[in-house]
Amino acid sequence: MAVNSFMVPLGAPAPDFDLTAIDGGSVSLEDLKDSPATLVVFLSNHCPYVRHIEKGLGALAADYGARLSIVAICSNDSVNYPDDDPTHLAEQAARAGFTFPYLLDDTQEVAKAYKAACTPDFFLYDSQLRLVYRGEFDGSRPGNSVPVTGSSLRAAIDALLEGGDVPSEQNPSIGCGIKWKPGNEPK
Repeated sequence: MAVNSFMVPLGAPAPDFDLTAIDGGSVSLEDLKDSPATLVVFLSNHCPYVRHIEKGLGALAADYGARLSIVAICSNDSVNYPDDDPTHLAEQAARAGFTFPYLLDDTQEVAKAYKAACTPDFFLYDSQLRLVYRGEFDGSRPGNSVPVTGSSLRAAIDALLEGGDVPSEQNPSIGCGIKWKPGNEPK
């Protein structure tokens, strides 16, 4: 069943994190603080909504390069959803052309702090790490004929990087619900 992202209030500060990457390193929010824009994306490997846009996300990362810091976080229960374990996430990163760190949220506390609801779930922050966009990649969904372009997210990134206002009217992302560990569902 598809789940919409929560529309976290704009201006909210980015919750802190320090997570292990699929390659064994680690990345923290502190590592990203000097960027003019930071994109935190909650992803998974098994979700058809993520698979539908993953190459478009890889292209977006390549297009923006160093002007945008990006991290992906997988918070899914990889015991019950083994397609979301580190080995399969590494395969996804290679398949999709991800050049950004892919992090593991084994405790699922980071997903809770961000109020992530689904995969994909996008959170764009300004240079002060204040939320300016939370919503869809674009209007494309599995099964519709809308091309994957990242137009909604790209418009927000462009406005932010050009010093303009990111429109406050934003459409939620839609995707597979976060796969919570038994007993760990947000309250």
